[in-house]
Amino acid sequence: MPAYIISDVTMSDAEAFQTYRTRAAASIAHYGGHYLVRGGPIEKLEGDWSPRAIVIVEFPDLKRARAWYRSPEYAHALEVRDQALSRNLILVDGVRQEG
Repeated sequence: MPAYIISDVTMSDAEAFQTYRTRAAASIAHYGGHYLVRGGPIEKLEGDWSPRAIVIVEFPDLKRARAWYRSPEYAHALEVRDQALSRNLILVDGVRQEG
């Protein structure tokens, strides 16, 4: 089943953010992930949540998502994360597609 990393991001430093984004994207691809959502307009429909930018990455399964998050490749991106952005980050298990 697919697994999803969902992030609510607030950029702090544009230059560091680009460095983080480039490094993170390469590490995600290396672990079989791909972006489903990478920023873009947000339309609030209900509740008090007011995210600035949402990122959703799909991985083949929880094992690959966890391997990516703990990987040396992603650690390279994390070197600039605190300067680049603040965020909330969650991992969610997907559902099996019927068909």
